[in-house]
Amino acid sequence: MLHELIPLTEETMARFALLARLRHPVWVFDIDRQRVHWANAAALKVWDAGSLEELCERDMGRDMSESVARRLRQYQSDFERFEMEFSESWTLYPNGKPRSLQVVFTGLRHQGSMMMLCEALGELQADPNTLRSAEALLHLPVLITLYQADGPALYRNPAAREKVIDPAECWQEHLIHIADRELLQLQLQQQGKGRLVAQVMTRHGERWHEVSARHCRDAVTGENAVLISEVDVSELKDAEARARYLAMHDSLTGLPNRNFVLQCYPALLQQAKGQGEQAALLCIDLDRFKNINDSLGHTFGDLLLVQMGERLKSLLAPAQQLARQGGDEFLVLLCAPQVQEQAATLAAAIVEALARPLWLRGQEVRLTASVGISLCQDGAEDIQSHMRHADLAMYSAKDAGRNGIQFYNKAMDARARTRLALEYEIRRGLENGEFEAFYQPRVDCLTGEIVGAEALARWRHPERGLLFPDSFIPVCEESGVIRELDRQILAQVASQLANWEAQGRLLQVSVNLSASQFGDPALPDVLQQILQASNCRAAAIELEITESLLLAHDQNTLDTLASLRTMGFAIAIDDFGTGYSNLAYLQNYPLNTLKIDRSFISGLPQSSAIPQLITSLCRILSLNMVAEGVETHAQLDWLRQQGCQQYQGYLCSRPVSLAHFNELLHYSP
Repeated sequence: MLHELIPLTEETMARFALLARLRHPVWVFDIDRQRVHWANAAALKVWDAGSLEELCERDMGRDMSESVARRLRQYQSDFERFEMEFSESWTLYPNGKPRSLQVVFTGLRHQGSMMMLCEALGELQADPNTLRSAEALLHLPVLITLYQADGPALYRNPAAREKVIDPAECWQEHLIHIADRELLQLQLQQQGKGRLVAQVMTRHGERWHEVSARHCRDAVTGENAVLISEVDVSELKDAEARARYLAMHDSLTGLPNRNFVLQCYPALLQQAKGQGEQAALLCIDLDRFKNINDSLGHTFGDLLLVQMGERLKSLLAPAQQLARQGGDEFLVLLCAPQVQEQAATLAAAIVEALARPLWLRGQEVRLTASVGISLCQDGAEDIQSHMRHADLAMYSAKDAGRNGIQFYNKAMDARARTRLALEYEIRRGLENGEFEAFYQPRVDCLTGEIVGAEALARWRHPERGLLFPDSFIPVCEESGVIRELDRQILAQVASQLANWEAQGRLLQVSVNLSASQFGDPALPDVLQQILQASNCRAAAIELEITESLLLAHDQNTLDTLASLRTMGFAIAIDDFGTGYSNLAYLQNYPLNTLKIDRSFISGLPQSSAIPQLITSLCRILSLNMVAEGVETHAQLDWLRQQGCQQYQGYLCSRPVSLAHFNELLHYSP
């Protein structure tokens, strides 16, 4: 029993004996243990208890709300500090039944513990709404404080007592920033009320509160007063700040994003102009980054972007602004009195730094970057014009061979319009069927018989005549129409193969798959549709992929190749020897053919070390060999000696139209 835990002294027993004679209910509450410590007979009736022992055994804290517990701790603190007395309306719940009383609370120290003497003056006869409003005020999380018009607080509700720091000379001191104090004071003077969201100092540190204030009168003295109510909106402000950050920063690299550039860079440009400085905007784009995503996967590409972002940050001074515009494109803004020289120096450092080899997940990666620079004297008055000029200069650097720097000039606008017109023409050409497959014969090295071909795209332009791939493939890749071009060429080849087979000719034609096409999850479905529409055998088509697509060594690449082989297609590695593949991985892929790049064939038979290594590897892995770019009989003789099965090149024929290829077939042995 609680009596046994805290024994009553003779002095305490004498004091309680006097209290026991009182006719109105009196009890002592142990705030720390949340139990009644003692009660007179009238209090036992209030609490509906059969005995003092029974009442003292009740755990009052079990059903006590947090707001009531908080209020009791405030009482205890006030008893300790100020020896205060409170008279308040309280609703008790003896055995679950509500009883509303007017109670006077006084501190009572007993054996080092501050307890609370509770004296019930009478039962309240107020209407239900009054009782409910009083109860609600106790639990209300809103901070309510009544201040003297120009002085300290007169009253605080429990929520305010818990959080607001006391004492304050006036309500203005609660607000941290002078501007907020002045604004709220002005609102009160002009309208008699005011409202704002401000930073305030609380017992829990700085917080954001929505503060409402209004002029009123003190109900006790009748003097002018100010009623302040506050709601803690710190979590909302934190969420807003987080949302603003996410809206203005790139989630991958943490760098400012395009929104940040558009909203914040204009002020930086104006500031530089006001200080007599010039501005330069650098647009940095990683060369052939799309190949990384297509061959090694987007996860690997994301890691690479983070690393490149870190390299860029390490090159910049604090005042130079770096942002990620999107994809593999970054922006740098720098301002200086002689900005052109600084921009050129920085751009050169960027090109050099980004070109250094990088190791990620055990894979060495080498990338280059193209940088375009827009200067304030180029006629760009706003940030969007600067961005467009820098972008044009960057594309000019790519057109010049990549891994370089270009400053914007007005001629680039004309080239951009030409490029846009070309993209439009390509799309129109695809819609009108202007692209066709040309065929370069593949010849048996021993017999000289044409056994197949490589299909290559040509554009029969209605005005400019026959166009070769280098005039349209780069734009197709950048604009995203390369997949449609691949599909059309494949469909033409499949249809023609079915025609040849119907004529009794069994040929195999190789078709290049772009990295974009190979990385398309819908590729097997597209190929299946082409086979069904043309009635072509899958085995008659050899799909060529570049060696770089094998760099990932990942499951997706293996699954795609396995799926294509299951469908019946043959798989060839094009331009073998020019990439960075680990040769040990070749045996893990379902391959049929290695095509030896023309750069190794051109030096034969004198420079034969690398071709000999490749042919040996093919024999070990039981792969077919096809040599590209064969132009002389000496080259062909050497290939025959090494066991190479097929060749293609000008020794037989350059790529030709379907009609011309059929003529070659007619005279083939």
